[in-house]
Amino acid sequence: MRSSVIAVAALALGLTACGSGTDSGSAGGKDDTLVVGATAVPAGEVLTYVRDHLAAKAGLKLEIKEFTDYVLPNTALQEGELDANLYQNQPFLDDFNKSKGTDLVSVVKPYLPPMGVYSHQVKKVTELADGATVAVPNDITNEGRALKLLAAGGVIGLKAGAGTDASPADITSNPRHLKIRELEAAQLPRSLDDVDAAVINNNYAQDAGLSPTGDAILLESAKDNPYANLLAVKRGDEDDPRVRKLAKLLVSPEVRAFIKDKYHGSVLPVTGR
Repeated sequence: MRSSVIAVAALALGLTACGSGTDSGSAGGKDDTLVVGATAVPAGEVLTYVRDHLAAKAGLKLEIKEFTDYVLPNTALQEGELDANLYQNQPFLDDFNKSKGTDLVSVVKPYLPPMGVYSHQVKKVTELADGATVAVPNDITNEGRALKLLAAGGVIGLKAGAGTDASPADITSNPRHLKIRELEAAQLPRSLDDVDAAVINNNYAQDAGLSPTGDAILLESAKDNPYANLLAVKRGDEDDPRVRKLAKLLVSPEVRAFIKDKYHGSVLPVTGR
């Protein structure tokens, strides 16, 4: 089975809204501060908005720690270094729990960062030449998601019933004889000069200065999309009062408005568990 994205060093940016008090049992060791792990964009930006504009009024002390990969935030959460994290979708979390033996659960799903296909060579996926190379993430769930997006764009076909763990072995038609290159998700933006196209996760695209709505040659639809990002905690912590406060704020009208105004469709607000 293909391995999950290889961890790279976490960039711990301890951003605390309020001063520290006496130590307690929280992951941050600072009174009742909720320590949340996130990737920088959009999760870190959304959490920073909550911390700076909404948390104090809700009686929530929030500390944000930013990570540059998809593995360490879950590992840190399982080991108690974080109280929660925000960056992943349900299929990724399910696979991570299964493969790593973790016991993490979703609390709320506040937004969808649509995955996109990007290229320095063509303006449409249907313009990809015969034998073109397309890079995709090499972790199970994001590769399956990327292949489904390519299938939705009409450039490949997948076997009936191919799920979130679809792989190149599930490709049933490939009229352009596309060559699928599997790379670490974080490396995909840098691959654009070396491949004909790359399917890139939203956060890495935006980190690299790519606009999903402006630069993607194919973008996921929000309709019936299972890949909304979620606030995750260790099982049993779902009803922690601090977690419930943050969950409520993440689906508040204020956060929905912030997402719409800041990302202009590159990130889509949603609500629901």
